[in-house]
Amino acid sequence: MTLKLNQLAIVFVAFSMLLSSCSNTKAEVKSEEQNVKGGFPFMLPETKPNRPLSAALERNYDAFMGPRQETNELFTQFKYTKLKGFDYNDGDGTISRRDPSKIIFVNGKYYMWYTHRETASAPVGVSNAHLSNDSIPSADWDLADIFYATSEDGFTWQEQGVAVPRAEKPNLGHRSVTTTDILVWEGKYYLYYQAFSVAPGKNGGDNCPVAVSYADSPDGPWTPYGKDVIPNGAPGEWDQFSIHDPYPIVHDGKIYLYYKSDFAKSETTQLVRMHGLAIADNPLGPFEKHPLNPIMNSGHETTLFPFKEGVAAFAIRDGNEMNTIQYAKDWVNFDVAANVEMMPDAAGPYIPDVFTNTKDGRGITWGISHFTVPHGNWKKNHAVLLRFDCDLSLDVHDPKMKRHHNKPKIQTLYRHGLSKEQRQRIDKANKAVLEHSK
Repeated sequence: MTLKLNQLAIVFVAFSMLLSSCSNTKAEVKSEEQNVKGGFPFMLPETKPNRPLSAALERNYDAFMGPRQETNELFTQFKYTKLKGFDYNDGDGTISRRDPSKIIFVNGKYYMWYTHRETASAPVGVSNAHLSNDSIPSADWDLADIFYATSEDGFTWQEQGVAVPRAEKPNLGHRSVTTTDILVWEGKYYLYYQAFSVAPGKNGGDNCPVAVSYADSPDGPWTPYGKDVIPNGAPGEWDQFSIHDPYPIVHDGKIYLYYKSDFAKSETTQLVRMHGLAIADNPLGPFEKHPLNPIMNSGHETTLFPFKEGVAAFAIRDGNEMNTIQYAKDWVNFDVAANVEMMPDAAGPYIPDVFTNTKDGRGITWGISHFTVPHGNWKKNHAVLLRFDCDLSLDVHDPKMKRHHNKPKIQTLYRHGLSKEQRQRIDKANKAVLEHSK
């Protein structure tokens, strides 16, 4: 009898728990239904809520790495610092430093390479390339060599001099060598760069092949390979005229070299700039272009870094998706991950794991970029190097770098004023309106 009563008690308790569970489930469903029927919650959910969402809200949760900028790991502000150790001849346009490489750390020092021009006069401009000669540059990157500098703190630099000089005629790069980037592969160092044999602008544009030099030490000496390592596309293809800004990263045991090309210019349209990818097993090639090229529809110079299992990229200045940081989990198909302000031009970041074949990229916190025509006078055209800092790292949490809405000074807005022709057009339209109203 006692056993039967205990059994009945157990059954009763179990039945009560089942009823309670059903009641709780109904309450949760009712609460969820109320949430769906009611307005969107005041406190922004950190995860995507289970309710009908507009396209914009769907995008906010699906496209970004956080529903708000503060929690988006690929959103940042950029802070800038003037570098010590470089002279620009009072900004008269005769000395220029631009397009810095990625930064590496070797033997207790940071190393970077960059385009260095020192000429008797400032550039005459690509449109006036016919006025250039063996001592007068057409573009800011004409008649240039590749220099390098070292630093112990990333703020004060010691220029070490030329790394890769212009070649002897008629070898590849005898006019100018520019826009370099560094690869470390199996204990050796490789510098990829653009090698000009004529002045930029004289052959219909900024057309030149990609060359490479290699060394056993970051201090050189550098041996030129002497051949084009990434050929231009076939006639009629998007990259038939230019392969610019070569940018190598080690991924999947291979060299993933990202690049930029300019194309689609006509009498009525401007150049379109997009990015491509070429992959090789050996630093000297052959490089095979990806069949989905171009893989990014926006961006000027190339700046990328491993991030988690994928790769992040800056889309700087040009294109429908300009001023964004993008992400490709598969290293090929990029999506916008963050919209940012005041992006660094031609950024060369310090990426500790860029050549480690990592599957867990940790991101970046600083680097070197350039700023062109710093005084606004194109007759003294040159570029200067500067440091940028940011929080695009999984190992750093800097809330000040996650603040948003930079307000420009009013003088900055006025500098972007109407041209004389635009003002004349508006005045003419106003005059027509007044005459029509009489």
